Amino acid sequence: MQQTFITNDAVIFGILLGIIYFTFYTSSLENRFWKRFYTFFPSILVCYFVPGLLNAFHIVDGENSKLYDVASKYLLPACLLYFTINIDFQALKQLGGKAIIVFLAGALGVMVGGPASLWIVKIISPETVSGETWRGLATIAGSWIGGSANQTALREVFNPAPEVFSQAIAIDVLTAELWLALLLYGVGHATKIDKFFRADTRAVDEVRQKIEKRAKENARNPNVEDLLKILFIGFGVTAIANACSDMIVPFIENNYPNLKKFSLSSSSFWVISLVTIFGLILSQTKAKQIEDVGASKFGSIFLFILIATIGMKMDIFAALEKPQLFLVGIIWMLFHASFTLVAAYLTKAPYFFTAVGSQANVGGAASASVVAAAFHPSLASVGVLLAILGYALGTYCGYLTGLMMQWVIE
Repeated sequence: MQQTFITNDAVIFGILLGIIYFTFYTSSLENRFWKRFYTFFPSILVCYFVPGLLNAFHIVDGENSKLYDVASKYLLPACLLYFTINIDFQALKQLGGKAIIVFLAGALGVMVGGPASLWIVKIISPETVSGETWRGLATIAGSWIGGSANQTALREVFNPAPEVFSQAIAIDVLTAELWLALLLYGVGHATKIDKFFRADTRAVDEVRQKIEKRAKENARNPNVEDLLKILFIGFGVTAIANACSDMIVPFIENNYPNLKKFSLSSSSFWVISLVTIFGLILSQTKAKQIEDVGASKFGSIFLFILIATIGMKMDIFAALEKPQLFLVGIIWMLFHASFTLVAAYLTKAPYFFTAVGSQANVGGAASASVVAAAFHPSLASVGVLLAILGYALGTYCGYLTGLMMQWVIE
């Protein structure tokens, strides 16, 4: 057995933070090389695969490291809270029904497409989706309705094997990036598309003006008290969710053992579900003001630490062992695209809502912001707003999708 070079978690954690910082720094540069590099290799993919390579070449000891255990127990719930507490139902209402309908249609396309694509590939090539491959693929539903935080949450619920999850990550990222490229190409032809859909684009201008005004009124620099408040709310709610889970799980195991097949005896399922519910409740209180001083930035940092620790435990070369699995991803994405475009056509929604609503599902806040900003920089927050709705729905809808995928296979 080959000896691992670095086994100290304190050293490994420093290396992971270095990878994350280097990725963020280089992705922000105007240098032509880095711009081209991150066009093909998104930052979230780099933060996953580089630690995986370090593990694969025995530079770090990912198998025995406790970093993921700590990150998933403490950082993941807080991350989900920071994303969901920022949801603004009033602002969503101001976006108009068309934006929400297109977004929800895209989410429904993911939910229908998951089990449908698995069923189609099962007929064509049963060995491709045999066994517990569905567990890894089910996590994609969380990513494509919400974001990486939801996918990580579903990883805790469905517990796929490391190599299966690696394959799911590869399918997720590569398929989603291909769809993102097509949507961005459509931005340059938005006028023609809107004409074909007979869309009214005045709502987009109204939303842009309202968002610019609200951002100027609420933003402020945080002080130490603000930062402590962010941490207290995040980890305080995490503590409450864990305490509730410690009571719920034994009750289910003792009284309703048959629910185990639905993952309802999983402590992670209850912690994640409760944190999301608490986040939605707190979004209607003054607690949501922590977003004005950067709560979602903490969420993003925690998310990338999670991704790096997950990557460090993966067998990165296993991701390429079943290239035929990409057929599942392509068929699945076609379902999402069809549902989104049909909803946009029927509601005569502007291409802006179509592209941003789709990416709020498939790509999360980052990609949705990129697409929105391609129309106008001040519209980037519209992408974030819809993506937050995705974060709120992603875990629950992804969980239901996973159960349907399990049913298709079994």
